[in-house]
Amino acid sequence: MLKLRSVAILLASLLCISNAAQSQTVMHFATWMPPGHPINAVVLPTWTKWIEEATDNRVTVEVEYDLGDPKSMFDLVEDGVADASWGFHGYVPGRFRLTQIVEQPLLGANAEAASVAHWRVHQKYFADTDEFDGLVLTALVTHGPGQIHSKEALSALADLSGKKIRVGGGVQSLIASRVGISSVGAPAPKVYEMLQQGVIDGVFLPLSEQKTLRLNEVAPNLTVLPGGMYLGSFSFFMNPDFLDSLSDEDRAAILSVSGERLSALGGRAQDDFDRAGLELARSSGVNIHEVAAGDPMAAEFRELVKGFDEQWIESVSDYNVEARAALQELRDIAQRYQPQP
Repeated sequence: MLKLRSVAILLASLLCISNAAQSQTVMHFATWMPPGHPINAVVLPTWTKWIEEATDNRVTVEVEYDLGDPKSMFDLVEDGVADASWGFHGYVPGRFRLTQIVEQPLLGANAEAASVAHWRVHQKYFADTDEFDGLVLTALVTHGPGQIHSKEALSALADLSGKKIRVGGGVQSLIASRVGISSVGAPAPKVYEMLQQGVIDGVFLPLSEQKTLRLNEVAPNLTVLPGGMYLGSFSFFMNPDFLDSLSDEDRAAILSVSGERLSALGGRAQDDFDRAGLELARSSGVNIHEVAAGDPMAAEFRELVKGFDEQWIESVSDYNVEARAALQELRDIAQRYQPQP
């Protein structure tokens, strides 16, 4: 009798576990960069843990690769093919102009500070605009300062004139145009192959990609400008119908671990991987030209990007936003930012 009772208790326990598993909501998250990229290796596992804890395990995240090319992520989520994703704004020319506020040169801040500043400024100045129509914005993240990974060593930015350089859109394209580069557009995951095959002479990307895209193997020269040339901007977003399908409690719980908290996490992961990428470049024999602030190449870059602020402000003049005030506030926040414990 005791044995039968124990079996009954065990079966009841297993049934409860089974019912709990069946009732768990799965958020299908579409991703693209390689598994070792900071978003996939650090940010998504951490955010998944936060969501599970905040919802008492009623919601979890399932990461899915190969649902589409990087520029299609916004449409995949808007159309409900995936519940959530992240995307690079420069891959969708024309749609994202306000987000270029954080890409402007000479910000003088790392990715974590810039990501938090971008989130706060977007919420204050741009939240009511239409750039993210059809989506629920859950974070704004920048990668670390963009640098130059090249086949040949550079002694001046003018050495890039006429070279075939992969650029990712946004502010990078403006820099390339002023230098006289022959720009090649392609998603970042294609860069290794393009460099290996000689399709391009170099690429603008953060230091982290020495590791995650293995650029140390195909770009023997790395030029590191003080503060970098630009910051690339990403967003995390969700399908509004998926979010509405959740209970009020779970919806609020997910949003509570998103926003500024997720933006800071994303930027911090990028900074950590930048440090690892630079160390890998050093240990693997990449020729690194670390440009000092007083060097001629740094002065050349500062001269090159004069007027970028005004050009961006003019480019968003059709929006009813205080672009100049927003840009100044973003810089103030980023430069004063102190990482949270």
